[in-house]
Amino acid sequence: MIAIPNTRSAKKRLRQSLKRRERNLERKRALRIVVKQIKRALTAGDKAQAEELIPRLMQAADKAAKKRAIHPNKAARIKSRLMKRIRALP
Repeated sequence: MIAIPNTRSAKKRLRQSLKRRERNLERKRALRIVVKQIKRALTAGDKAQAEELIPRLMQAADKAAKKRAIHPNKAARIKSRLMKRIRALP
């Protein structure tokens, strides 16, 4: 059951929260796409491709963390784990 706002301020808060939710989902989606691309490159053993995607990973993770779409520690954890895997490739 969805709560229907009664007051003007509650209606505005609902509009705001829906817009924020969309933006946050888009930020998370962008991060997930880059992570998948890097993981795909890692499984293929393509270190050059993975290294090319590093700036995009950093940007997506930092932006999602800055806007609190994800926790800042999660962004750091994602970046750290992927960098560790990239460095481990020959």
